[in-house]
Amino acid sequence: MKKNVKCVVWDLDHTLWEGILLESDDVKLKDSVKKILTELDERGILLSIASRNDEQTVLKKLKEFEIDHFFLYPEINWNAKSVSLDNISKNLNINKDTLLFIDDQAFEREEVQNAHPDIICWEAERYQELIENPLLKPVFITEDAKRRRQMYLDAERRKKDEESFQGPSDEFLASLDMRFTVTNAQESDLQRAEELTVRTNQLNASGKTYDYQELDFFRLSDSHLLLVCELEDKYGSYGKIGLSLIEEKDDEWHIKLLLMSCRVMSRGVGTILLTAILKEAKNRGKKLFADFKQTDRNRMMYITYKFANFKEVTADADGYILFENDLTRIQPYPPYVDVKSEIGTGTAAQKSS
Repeated sequence: MKKNVKCVVWDLDHTLWEGILLESDDVKLKDSVKKILTELDERGILLSIASRNDEQTVLKKLKEFEIDHFFLYPEINWNAKSVSLDNISKNLNINKDTLLFIDDQAFEREEVQNAHPDIICWEAERYQELIENPLLKPVFITEDAKRRRQMYLDAERRKKDEESFQGPSDEFLASLDMRFTVTNAQESDLQRAEELTVRTNQLNASGKTYDYQELDFFRLSDSHLLLVCELEDKYGSYGKIGLSLIEEKDDEWHIKLLLMSCRVMSRGVGTILLTAILKEAKNRGKKLFADFKQTDRNRMMYITYKFANFKEVTADADGYILFENDLTRIQPYPPYVDVKSEIGTGTAAQKSS
């Protein structure tokens, strides 16, 4: 089963526009291209470029067409397209199986496909199918989705400032004025919560996904806590970047889902949600358990649990692990983050929005 597309990567000549730019400056955008770019951008689908071309000439033409702002980490050079796609995947920090590449030349598509079999490759004539293709139609268009490109731009500003910062990394992180909030999910959070479970696989501890109706059931359940967290800093909001589902039973809390967006891990805040849960469980005198399912991508979450002093209770041949934490050693929050935890009780009345 194909995953939803997170980024569409465009060739330019005879693909995004009619004509060859280096042969004639009089190239024209293909029909409806600007409308398609706008619609995909508003859905939270990222856009980039992989083109064998002269960079300055291309950037000038994109600006002339008033579409230059859409494209993140464009690869405009003379490299093999497979190298460009690899760079885009790394810069956006998304898996190659969520990329869709459009190019008019069969040779280029085959070169990319041979190097990266997981990348979806389309011939240029199919570009008009982008709007209606189910792989590019998210169930919900959340506020975080609408701001996704801007979040990447904010992240790029952070990165440049970090690279030019003179001093220890902790001092730079302290300069960001980070604010981390953990709250019970409200109805208005559910679309983003569903999106997180669908989009996040590297940092999803149990590998489970839930749809809107399931999440709403847990939000209103007397025996569950559905938590979301948000991170902000001086550059802006990262949006809702973490989610946890806790089952309550007598004197036990059982973490059924714990996930974190990979875009915040470099900020050193990946353990804050888990620490907030540990602190709250201890305050309430609960025993704490957690589900984990090993996959080829979520080893970081295994390390996160182990680093937080979780011990394996059971493990089976399919990679399912039951963890327990005795709550005797809880990591403090990072000193450079202002953490606000507002975890409520597991009653439907108090969790209703």
